[in-house]
Amino acid sequence: MKQIFVTGGVVSSLGKGLTAGALGALLEGHGLRVELKKFDPYLNLDPGTMSPLQHGEVYVLEDGTETDLDLGHYERFTHAVLGRRHSLTSGRIYESVLQKERNGEYLGQTVQTIPHVTDAIKEQLQVVDERADLCITEIGGTIGDIEGLPFLEALRQFALERGREDVVFLHLTLLPYLRAAEELKTKPTQQSVAKLREIGIQPDILVCRTEREISPDMRRKISLFCNVSPRAVVEERDLQDSIYELPSVLHREQLDALVLERLGLRPRRAYEDIWSDILRRIREPSCRCRIGLVGKYVSCKDAYKSVYEALAHAGIALCCRVEIRTIDAEALESPEAAELLKGLDGILVPGGFGTRGVEGKIRAANYAREQQIPYFGICLGMQMATVAFARRVLGRPEAHSAEFDPRGAYPVIRRLDSQQDTASRGATMRLGSRPCHLKAGSLARRLYGSEEIFERHRHRYEFNRELEEAFESRGMLISGRCPGDGAVEILELAQHPYYLAVQFHPEFQSKPWQAHPLFRGFLQAALDRAQENS
Repeated sequence: MKQIFVTGGVVSSLGKGLTAGALGALLEGHGLRVELKKFDPYLNLDPGTMSPLQHGEVYVLEDGTETDLDLGHYERFTHAVLGRRHSLTSGRIYESVLQKERNGEYLGQTVQTIPHVTDAIKEQLQVVDERADLCITEIGGTIGDIEGLPFLEALRQFALERGREDVVFLHLTLLPYLRAAEELKTKPTQQSVAKLREIGIQPDILVCRTEREISPDMRRKISLFCNVSPRAVVEERDLQDSIYELPSVLHREQLDALVLERLGLRPRRAYEDIWSDILRRIREPSCRCRIGLVGKYVSCKDAYKSVYEALAHAGIALCCRVEIRTIDAEALESPEAAELLKGLDGILVPGGFGTRGVEGKIRAANYAREQQIPYFGICLGMQMATVAFARRVLGRPEAHSAEFDPRGAYPVIRRLDSQQDTASRGATMRLGSRPCHLKAGSLARRLYGSEEIFERHRHRYEFNRELEEAFESRGMLISGRCPGDGAVEILELAQHPYYLAVQFHPEFQSKPWQAHPLFRGFLQAALDRAQENS
């Protein structure tokens, strides 16, 4: 198994995850099978309990593993279907080492970072799909972070033991542009590489984030000071239109050719470019519509990353420019709330946790239903749509979710039966891919074109099945159920342009070349409304 290790220097948020995903896309374009992993140095066992405002969204894999959002980039850029072995944190490593120590597996040795922690990391590097041609592993954080040192030491040892012909070190760094001097500066890159070499790792390829073109002279300078070939100084300029430009940008810079050459791999077919048509559709839309995203974490752009991307994918499929207006759910709780929702062609309410902003989400769901505006509710967005329906249509103003009103008289949403006595907060929800049976004749069935689907979940509360008859008698159709326990998965209104709400997270299975059917259906309904009002 050939290995590519992606590290980052100078500053965080340079785009290591996007670069790793785009590189995976390029190598898939050559017919190779690619596996991708993310090693994060933080001590949390997983990001499941971390605030989206601090860390961005929690991305859920097929097997229910809660991961960093970069794994979403990996799955969107490639055909890889990832699982637990593709996500690792320091917390999980230390947990496994300490468990072995308690079990006496170290036979009385003094347990230390080297070799015990580094050995545990190397073991995880070797847990791979034998059908894959190579594995791309991204190391979270920035070179110089103290918590990342055990991972870098493990990579150094791994390359020494495996042989450098099977390993590529790709280092992503920053070339800042100083406007006063009107030039790019290479010193931060030099210092970052020097720090990496102090650890014992010599990068093979430098990917340089920059807002300006890198001149041939500057490439030669970076090559000389960083001890890499001038060909291996790759320009990654800030993208203008979309993150889906990145594979084409890196292909022009011959990053895929460099990696294949360095690893001694041959392409299995002529490069297949699927990105040109995607970019054409992004750059040359034939129509546009405005979508309001009503959320509680809108101040952090990464908190709803997969939702934004799924909307973009639907826009690509329909050659439509999607203008997203983010609306703080708390702001909708004011008397002037309706003004914030005017002029929208569609309203989407995504998931979330906690009481803050829930009344604003309820108001958005009511507004969309009453004004005949296409509505798409996801997870909490589905739950608040049911509360809105119960209060306004069923005439039960006391209706609420047991999550926010545990002793309420009319709990429309209640805790999962399996979670009634659970005190722990981490990995205790209904997680991962579950089947859902779709009702014949429903909008959901028509959009999916299938009787049974599989979607990924992340929730503790669900629709109160004791109220099914009350809801359906007033026009709220239960169009999707879990075939095992009969749990309500999808609700929709028949007498509405598009009013559909789901308990699962469809955004996690959308691709730029294959928009998710529910997002595509929602955007088509919003587009129809926009054209009617134009």
